Amino acid sequence: MTGSALPQLLRPRALRPGDLVVIASLSGPLPAAYEPNVERTVVVLERMGFRVRRAPLLEVGRRHWWSAATPAEIAGELNGLLRDPEVRAIIASDGGQTALGYLDLIDVEAIGADPKPILGYSDISLLHLVLYARTGLVGFHADMAVPGFGGHWQSAPVARQAELEKLYSRLLTGTAAIGALPASPSWECWRPGRVEGRLIGGVINRIVLAQATRFALPLEWFDGAVLFWEEMGGLASYVWGYLQVMRHCGILDRISGMVVGVPREVSGLEPGVSPTLPEIVLDVLGDRDIPVLGNVEFGHAGPNLPMPVGIRVGLDAQQRTLSLLEPAVGPHAMTGLVG
Repeated sequence: MTGSALPQLLRPRALRPGDLVVIASLSGPLPAAYEPNVERTVVVLERMGFRVRRAPLLEVGRRHWWSAATPAEIAGELNGLLRDPEVRAIIASDGGQTALGYLDLIDVEAIGADPKPILGYSDISLLHLVLYARTGLVGFHADMAVPGFGGHWQSAPVARQAELEKLYSRLLTGTAAIGALPASPSWECWRPGRVEGRLIGGVINRIVLAQATRFALPLEWFDGAVLFWEEMGGLASYVWGYLQVMRHCGILDRISGMVVGVPREVSGLEPGVSPTLPEIVLDVLGDRDIPVLGNVEFGHAGPNLPMPVGIRVGLDAQQRTLSLLEPAVGPHAMTGLVG
């Protein structure tokens, strides 16, 4: 896909009850301590009405360096899932450090022929951004097995779990727009304003890394976009630096709004001693008068509100609302594709 025109969105096909969802190691390994998280994820997904299978590389103790397997092995398994007509969605088991190793090995033709929801965040941000750039695929920056469905969901209040379960089910099976995402008191208006635009983002360092590859999003695709990002670990000064990179390359001059996730374990945000996250963001934005909504529940800090990459959203920072204005999935897979 080349040129400045916005991509034709490639919506994954909607799931039906009984469809097969596969949990796969798309990056990091599965330590023994996290096996119960995977088992709990199976329960959550089955409660949503899906059949669940684990991909072979998702096995306790299997590892290669910091990964579940070599990049070529992970890509091979992912490509097999993309080509398998019975598999209707792919959920990452965890994040990690591996996706950069196989961005060039993904079967993009298989995605075009049978687009499927791919769910995950952290390192999986790279997949969403690169596959959006290469195919127009809507990627789901959303919970995965270990830190999400099988982790943070379990410690959330029962009412919140039920709310998220309903939201994810509607997102994956419904071909109507979700509308307003469920807000909470944590949401903060860092700069007022109201805009609509395509949702683009992920973990902030992965956005910057993706833009350094040959699979970068054309800068024009950021025109009018609502940029969402979050960060886990590292230093506040790194966040400031990543935002400066996006300023230098022109992204911040093109976007119409920004949504910032709840930070987790970012050093250098100590109250009264260091700059706050709003101060860092507004410092880099300067006089760019765009709405900024902060402290939204997506990313590493807890149960994720799903952020579908490429979907048109409405943002009203002052009213603290974020709405999905179009469906993330398209018509169901053709009858006969699934067993």
